[in-house]
Amino acid sequence: MENMENEEVKTAEEAAEIKVKKTFKEELKSWIPPRKGPDGKKPKYTVKQEIMSWIFTFACALAITLVIRTFFLEPVRVDGQSMSNTLLNGEIVLVTKPEYWSGDYKRNDVIICRYPGRGSTLFVKRLIALPGDTIEMRAGVVYINGEMKDESWMDTMVPSRTTFLPYKLGEDEYFVMGDNRGNSNDSRYVGPISSSMIIGHVRSVIWPLSKFGHGVQ
Repeated sequence: MENMENEEVKTAEEAAEIKVKKTFKEELKSWIPPRKGPDGKKPKYTVKQEIMSWIFTFACALAITLVIRTFFLEPVRVDGQSMSNTLLNGEIVLVTKPEYWSGDYKRNDVIICRYPGRGSTLFVKRLIALPGDTIEMRAGVVYINGEMKDESWMDTMVPSRTTFLPYKLGEDEYFVMGDNRGNSNDSRYVGPISSSMIIGHVRSVIWPLSKFGHGVQ
């Protein structure tokens, strides 16, 4: 008798579970737009299906945008005067990332990077020296591996008179500076950065429109 009661209870629970699953599937189906109507033509969506369609489209667009910005390219706004006159405050630049996946860093690249202890704050600077290089400054003039770096092309708003002794960069150390040397917080003060702090390569200006497509060198 007791076994029969247990079996009846179990059967009732299973029936209830099946009913709940069926109800959930029916409710879910009512939210998902059908691919084709009974006549093979594009069906008319209910309000719920129309909402679900918009949510799905938005979610896909957001996911694609996040993937592109994380791994391929990203627009970044220049904040401050540290890269003047190469880049001006308020300009928006296009930053590419794939070429740095393999560590293909080059001297003079203008990059987007982070600083030690500054969290997720982004900085735009010029890559001056690479791992293994010895860098020094004499009255504002940069020397790489004992040779004076030609920066005659650089239009600096505020020249620097900085002097520091030769420093050899370690295995994963990169030295960055702003072009506006007299008004830039960079590796002279925060120290070298690592490759993990380099976000991408600044390629061109996309705002303002008057400078759209202007390459950054």
